[in-house]
Amino acid sequence: MKVLIVEDDEIIREGLKFALLQENYEVLSAPNVSEAMEQIRNCRDIGFYLLDIMLPDGDGYQICREIRKHSKTPILFLTACEDEVHTVMALEQGADDYICKPFRIRELLARMKAILRRTSAQEGISEHIVRVGNNQVNLQTGRVYSDKEEIILTAMEYKLLLIFLNHRGQTLSRGQILEGIWDEAGDFVNDNTLSVYMKRLRKKLGDTADGQLIRTVRGIGYRME
Repeated sequence: MKVLIVEDDEIIREGLKFALLQENYEVLSAPNVSEAMEQIRNCRDIGFYLLDIMLPDGDGYQICREIRKHSKTPILFLTACEDEVHTVMALEQGADDYICKPFRIRELLARMKAILRRTSAQEGISEHIVRVGNNQVNLQTGRVYSDKEEIILTAMEYKLLLIFLNHRGQTLSRGQILEGIWDEAGDFVNDNTLSVYMKRLRKKLGDTADGQLIRTVRGIGYRME
């Protein structure tokens, strides 16, 4: 698999390149936005992107938006920015995950593999039976079961469940979720209402107190494992 690293720090860039080569990845690299865009235009089989946020001629968000115009290829942001604004922005641009510098190479590799496993699983969303913990979701009938017992979800709870299934493994901000469950009838869905729906959905799915199925990502939103 080809991985494109976009990082202006040469030491970090070369260190990542060396580590990925040891893992049998084919590695491309760029120190700025313009060179990254050229690589993307010239190489159509890139299978993973590692993007720094702050770059000399722009930022990683620009690259992410360009990729998302035509591809669902996994994107992991490398960032020294730990504040919520940068994190949420990265995810809202379509990133699959992020990791803050300084990071351990083994952690980065583990996250990459986890993202690749999740995206492979997401390709199976077209299959009409999807498992969520001990539950089965029939996407053709819109019914949810725990063993052989049907779980009765409201229309809004089912819509919320579908949002998580279509972004499985991805951390979603509360804003993204609210945008996705906005009532077609025009009824206002606010932040407090989302908290109620989340609580009900978790309870109906038999989620544990510490959120084994739908995890709360502090200060950001939620992620379905």
